[in-house]
Amino acid sequence: MIRFITAGESHGKCLTGILEGLPAGLPVSAEAIDLQLRRRQVGYGRGGRMRIERDEIEITAGVRHGRTLGGPVSFVIQNRDWSHWRIAMSVEPVEEDANVRPITRPRPGHVDLAGALKYGTYDSRDVLERASARETAARVAGGSFCRVLLEAFGIRIGSHVVAIGTEHVSGEYENLEPGKIMEIDPFSPMRCADAAAESRMKALIDRAKEMGDTIGGVAEIVASPVPPGLGSHTQWDRRLDGRIALCMMSIPAAKAVEIGSGIEASASFGSAVHDEIFYDRERRRFFRETNRAGGIEAGISNGGDIRVRLYVKPIPTLRKPLRSVDLRTKEPFEAAFERSDTCVVPAAAVIGEAMLALALAEAFMEKFGGDSIAETRSNFEQYLRSLEQY
Repeated sequence: MIRFITAGESHGKCLTGILEGLPAGLPVSAEAIDLQLRRRQVGYGRGGRMRIERDEIEITAGVRHGRTLGGPVSFVIQNRDWSHWRIAMSVEPVEEDANVRPITRPRPGHVDLAGALKYGTYDSRDVLERASARETAARVAGGSFCRVLLEAFGIRIGSHVVAIGTEHVSGEYENLEPGKIMEIDPFSPMRCADAAAESRMKALIDRAKEMGDTIGGVAEIVASPVPPGLGSHTQWDRRLDGRIALCMMSIPAAKAVEIGSGIEASASFGSAVHDEIFYDRERRRFFRETNRAGGIEAGISNGGDIRVRLYVKPIPTLRKPLRSVDLRTKEPFEAAFERSDTCVVPAAAVIGEAMLALALAEAFMEKFGGDSIAETRSNFEQYLRSLEQY
């Protein structure tokens, strides 16, 4: 089983990740993971924090001479901004300092109030540091290891932005072929294949910034080709679509997930929704001419491309603050503002890639197993041969 956990605060010393379950002998490199970390930082609408940080991974365990050992892989990503927060985020107790002010004005839409009530604190700093999307840098790193595993078996993952606010890509870009999605410049600030729509999206982001506001949107994440048989229908928590939905909804600012044409399907007749099945006798394989199911039926991958849409809300930290109430005095105030982004959708797309890689890698290793990459490959190839004989 693939297991992944992270630790660290937004302005703490570093982020830490531990990934367990990768087979031994998988070639990995810090450079390839750093590339994914840089992709997370370049999205249009990002704020000042991205000009401070230059995320780089330091692999601290589980890899020797460029290959995994089969044990847990651990890594750290340093927070450069920590140098300005040494006292505010000190591990050791500190004397009262004018620079360490408690945050008592919760921001609507953020963890501030719910977290303060949950943990019994009057300083939202105690909870907002961990809830910050800064933690997703560690997820991108962990997901990058999983991406390397999947790519070793020919499975690639990519993403593109299909909407920012009310601005959508045109129809021909709605369901792009995976190959075209993979061709998008990995460092594209908007990750949008429709140039005309991209210009309108950027203008809308600029408008939101001028107003001191924020804006959300929709990104599509795709994996291809994915073999049939990943996941299971036998228990609710083993269904592949459920696992993917969990991974996507765990992304900060994510408020909805769609697999395939799920939203449109809810307003359609069944005859217009389900992907009809055909058989190619010459190539001895089943196939579909459509993929409205998004590559998953009954919790199991069906051999089609996995297609997931991530719906991202406008982030809750606004330069034009919303009304709130002080935790201590209960007096009305304008919500506190901290340096932040205007739009995180392009960055969320990259995070979505990492989380999809994590979900698929977990299901892949559950299906094919293996303590070494050679054993996993042998099991995988035997399964493919069995499909050819079906």
